[in-house]
Amino acid sequence: MANERIILGIDPGTTIMGFGLIKVVNKKMEFLQLNELQLSKYDDHYKKLRIIFERTIELIETHHPDEIAIEAPFFGKNVQSMLKLGRAQGVAMAAGLSRQIPITEYEPKKIKMAITGNGAASKEQVAKMLQQLLGLKELPKNLDSTDGLAAAVCHFFNTGKPTPTGKSYSGWDAFVKQNEGRVKK
Repeated sequence: MANERIILGIDPGTTIMGFGLIKVVNKKMEFLQLNELQLSKYDDHYKKLRIIFERTIELIETHHPDEIAIEAPFFGKNVQSMLKLGRAQGVAMAAGLSRQIPITEYEPKKIKMAITGNGAASKEQVAKMLQQLLGLKELPKNLDSTDGLAAAVCHFFNTGKPTPTGKSYSGWDAFVKQNEGRVKK
């Protein structure tokens, strides 16, 4: 039997959550899917979080990923935006952790570097490189889905290498162990 695994990549957001799936067969990538979850039509932040959680569970139950790669929030000046983005990432992570799927976080610069060789690459440059790497016929209008796919491809390229942030979780126990100062017992 071939050595196979499926990687789900997620670009979390409370306006748009992008995601992409690749299948790895004997160390070769195959494109499975990319799409986005449009959340701008909902006013209630908590409803958005519930939908992110439910959609992530749905993706897990449909595609049975072996691993999840998620883009870590970048530090901006707007604290409110950071808080919302962190919550979106947290509920997507909770969905994976609830199914015991290992999760690895990647900083945006690390993802861009893995895909294009340039940590300051634009969304368009990342999307074009993914198109070449995976033989995509066309790119979506909105590039949040390619950002999710980029997280999955970055994870493929970094498999077996230590993550510089050290943030890789295999379940709730691992998450709690690495975040003891943040978790009350």
